[in-house]
Amino acid sequence: MIPEPYLSALLGTSFTFAMTALGAAFVFLFKNKPSSLWTKLSLGFAAGIMIAASVWSLLIPAIDKAQELGQIPALPAAGGFILGALFLLLLDHLMPHLHPDSTTPEGPKSHLDKSSLLFLAVTIHNIPEGMAVGISFAAAYSAGSPEAMSAAVALALGMGIQNIPEGTAVSLPMHASGKSRFKAFLMGAFSGLAEPVAALLVILIAGQFVPFLPWALAFAAGAMMYVVVEELIPEAKLGEHSDLGTIAVLTGFVLMMLLDTTLG
Repeated sequence: MIPEPYLSALLGTSFTFAMTALGAAFVFLFKNKPSSLWTKLSLGFAAGIMIAASVWSLLIPAIDKAQELGQIPALPAAGGFILGALFLLLLDHLMPHLHPDSTTPEGPKSHLDKSSLLFLAVTIHNIPEGMAVGISFAAAYSAGSPEAMSAAVALALGMGIQNIPEGTAVSLPMHASGKSRFKAFLMGAFSGLAEPVAALLVILIAGQFVPFLPWALAFAAGAMMYVVVEELIPEAKLGEHSDLGTIAVLTGFVLMMLLDTTLG
């Protein structure tokens, strides 16, 4: 029988994975890759959700859990946050990848094609999201309160909503570059598999070391904020329509804040 925190995290990230697959399925409806405006709006919306999730769903619970364990709250909150950002920085340099709407690959040189590099970029993006959902359910299980579990569900819901355009951002460019619709759909959908894997791994580690739970929550927040600052916000603000990109960020932030404060 699967232990409760693992089962909850698996169900939560299965939902986020399904939303990625739903977004990827848009390749069967549209022929062209997403417009520049659509890309900016979707990236801005995702950034807003991830910023709010980092604060309400991860950093504040990290501080509360540290106080409950008798720790100095600032140490795990700041330390875990910095370590999470450094972890994503390391991944960014170790894995070759290509961001949407970019023509210059990042990371080490490789012979991978554009589609594979795009797939890896979204996979890197999904790792901190999976970590966030997983550690949120682990913290909820540790707290043993319905409110904490509702907050974890709210986080999974928010991550799932922003994964829909993410799946589309992978599958449509892949089809436009020559992949069949079905293969483009599969690659877009499977880019979300990093989330359940990351969720289960972070629960496995945090579950063995409860005093490090505040560190793990802040670690996931730092990893997500790295993605926001390094990728999402700059790409949402490029070129024209910058005001709309800003509004998309604020909209995502308010939506995630409402989900967390209402359900949590």
